[in-house]
Amino acid sequence: MIAPALSMLRMIWLVRREVRGQGAQLIHARSYIPASVAMIVSWLTLAPFIFDMRALWPEELITAARLRRGSLLHRAIVAAERACLRRAGAVVSLTHAAVDHLNRTYPAEMAGQRVAVIPTCADLDRFVPAVQRPPRQIIGCLGTVLSGWFRLDWLASFISVVAAGDPDVVFELTTRDDPADVRAALDPDGRLGERLRIAASASEDVQRVLQGQTASVMFYAGGQVSELGRSPTRMAEILGCGLPVVANDGVGDVARVIRDYRVGVLAQGPDPQAMSAAWSELLALLEDPDLASRCRKAAEEVFSLEAGTASYARLYHHLTDGDLSCAD
Repeated sequence: MIAPALSMLRMIWLVRREVRGQGAQLIHARSYIPASVAMIVSWLTLAPFIFDMRALWPEELITAARLRRGSLLHRAIVAAERACLRRAGAVVSLTHAAVDHLNRTYPAEMAGQRVAVIPTCADLDRFVPAVQRPPRQIIGCLGTVLSGWFRLDWLASFISVVAAGDPDVVFELTTRDDPADVRAALDPDGRLGERLRIAASASEDVQRVLQGQTASVMFYAGGQVSELGRSPTRMAEILGCGLPVVANDGVGDVARVIRDYRVGVLAQGPDPQAMSAAWSELLALLEDPDLASRCRKAAEEVFSLEAGTASYARLYHHLTDGDLSCAD
C-alpha cells in the first residue's frame, strides 16, 4: 500500500507543478485514478477538471473477478467515483446507458452536473461504404471472439441457423484469435468447410475487409452493469462502411443506436428460433435501398472523429469561458 500511495503523491505533485507552471485553465483526466489526482490538484489550484470516465471501471473490475463488491478496495474506489462525480467541472461518459446508471446510483452527485456522452470514435475517412455490394451474402464478424467478453455460443447458433437456411452464405471472421480454436468452437464437425473463413487482417486493411461483406455480427456478454459503459469500436467501423449489425441488447448504447437509426437487428436469445427470427429480419432489412446511407449517417452523427472533437471543444469552451452549452 505504501508504493501506490507514494505514486499518487508523486502524480499530484507533478500535475500541480504543470498546472501552476503552464498556467493551465483546465485539467482533463481520463479514467478514475487520474481523475482522483485531478480532483485534488483542482482543489489546490482552482483549475476545473473533467472526469472523463470512459467506462464503469469498478463494475468492470468486478465482472473480471479482480475486485470483490463490498470489499475495502471497492468501497474506496466507489468513494472516489462519488467524489469525482460531485466535484468535476464536467463528466464524460462513453454511453447514455452508463449515464442513466449513474443518475440512478448517484442522484445527488449527478444533479445539475454537466455531462457529455462521447463514444469511441472511428476515422470515417477510412471506413467508407463500398462502391457496390458483394455478389453473395458474406456475414462478417470483426475482432476477438475468444476473450471471454464475446458470446461465442450466440455466434455459433446464428451461424448454424443461417448456414442451414441458405447454403450460399459465407461467414468471414476477421480476428487474431487462433483459427483452429475458433473453428473448433463454431464448426466442430467441419460441416461448413470453406464457407467459414477465419483470418487476421492488418489494421490498415480492415476497411477493405468490411467493404466486401453484407452485414456484421457482434454479440457481447451484455446484461451486467459493467457492460452499460461499453462502446464497441467495431460498431463505429462497421456502420461507417454502410453495413448493418446483428447484435444483442444490454451493451452500452448498441441497441439504442440500432433502434434509433434502424441499422441492424437485435437477437433475442441464442436459441435457434430467436436466431432464425433475427436472420429473417436481417434479410428484410437488406432489401431496404436506404440501409447503407442510414448506417453511414448513424456513424457520422454518433461515432465520427468530428462529432467527438466538437463535443470536447464545447466542453473545454464552457469550462474556460462559460458561454456555450455542452450538453450532448
